[in-house]
Amino acid sequence: MFKILDRYIIKTFFGPFFFIFSVLFFIFIVNIVWIQLGQFMGKGLTTLQIMKLLFYLGVNVVSMVLPLTILLASIMSFGEFGERYELAAMKAAGISLTRVMMPLLGVVTLMAIILYFFSNNIIPDFQRKAKNMLFNIAQTKPALNFTPGQFIDQIPGYMVKFDKIEGEDGRKLEGIFIHKKASTFENQQSIVAEKGKFVTPANKNYLQLVLYNGYVFEDSYAGKAENVRLKQPDQAIKFDTLVSHFDISEIINKAIEQERITEDYRFQTFNELFTTIDKTRKDNTKLTENVGNEVLSQTSSVVSYMDKNKAKAPVKSQYKFDTIKKDKKLEMIYNAHSRLDNLKSTLDSKDEELKPSVKYFNKVVIYQQRIISYSFTCIIFFMIGASLGSIIRKGGMGVPVIVAIVIFIVFYVINVGFENVAWSGKMSPYLAAWLPNIILFPFGVLMTYKALTDSQLFDSEKYKAFFKPLTKLFVKDKEHKRYQ
Repeated sequence: MFKILDRYIIKTFFGPFFFIFSVLFFIFIVNIVWIQLGQFMGKGLTTLQIMKLLFYLGVNVVSMVLPLTILLASIMSFGEFGERYELAAMKAAGISLTRVMMPLLGVVTLMAIILYFFSNNIIPDFQRKAKNMLFNIAQTKPALNFTPGQFIDQIPGYMVKFDKIEGEDGRKLEGIFIHKKASTFENQQSIVAEKGKFVTPANKNYLQLVLYNGYVFEDSYAGKAENVRLKQPDQAIKFDTLVSHFDISEIINKAIEQERITEDYRFQTFNELFTTIDKTRKDNTKLTENVGNEVLSQTSSVVSYMDKNKAKAPVKSQYKFDTIKKDKKLEMIYNAHSRLDNLKSTLDSKDEELKPSVKYFNKVVIYQQRIISYSFTCIIFFMIGASLGSIIRKGGMGVPVIVAIVIFIVFYVINVGFENVAWSGKMSPYLAAWLPNIILFPFGVLMTYKALTDSQLFDSEKYKAFFKPLTKLFVKDKEHKRYQ
């Protein structure tokens, strides 16, 4: 009997599970498309390349989709049991809610274990493929980030515009305008050409552009007096062919998120991350010691300067500031203030210097801990979903979806909020990774207790009766028509 019942419960659960997982996975993929698609469409990439890249990036969302799917499927399946009075029939037959939940708890536990191995072994591999593909696109698709007819400033130090971008890989150009960004004391330079083309150089960190039939306009008197500028305001050089090289190493680094392609922590397993964490901790400790020594040295020089000036005056007049001449007073005040101001600037700059290192260390720790914590989230979400479903007793896509979305939003806000706090160094990254589970676990236990005791948590009539004495104070009793 119990085997038949267990199969029925599991079958009822997996019905909405597969449907919800497909829908949520599609929604998360659409979100990635919405963010990434504008960078690739019309830039010489094939549809297959775009789909492959989006798939590689989309595999990472499984760790977030699975807990939400378990939450929603649990609420819907147990809500259907309650709506069809199957839970009442099971209880009448002597089968407790705990026994009904046991087969699904085993299934969800198995899913949590699978999610751990998936996050530990498969996701890092797909992350590596995605980042390598982004790296290759940045190298082999020079027109990747250019839009015809628009000024683009993604090449460091330059503002460019191409009227037309043609060719199989978007290499042929027409109507070219290139302006070099220069400071006040640098030469202003602009290049205008009728046609041009991208050429793949030997050094992949550079973008080679061959220009035809154009002019180079250069103002070599930038930053000089106006009378000097009037003598020769600018120069124009005509050319038939001009080869220009642009340093795009920053673009490539940005495409792989400032990480060496083989050393990104997201490419590592749970155990491998321990080595990265230890190395990062040692580097941060060494950097902190160096910064501390620099600040201590500068602080000592400021104190020495003040003590030196203080010792120059006679002992009896050291604190008689009014007896010092006005110019000397101003000089002493200015020097002291200047040194203190420099010290403050140094402290602020060193603090900013330490922030990236602290943030990187915390990101690595949080990423490692979430490989495990998201698996426990699956079990907690099942406890909450199964309990709420048996209490609400509503199946379908109505109330269960709303309740599940609210719970997930709360979880997501807590997750992201504590993550940002940890990145700033104000909270332990270990605590930040586990705190959402720590907060939701007591709620799951409470909901399970309420479900086991047949609580009428969502019964509106119960709340109306509770607030009835209060509502009577504001509602006037109507007389029966018979007595009017």
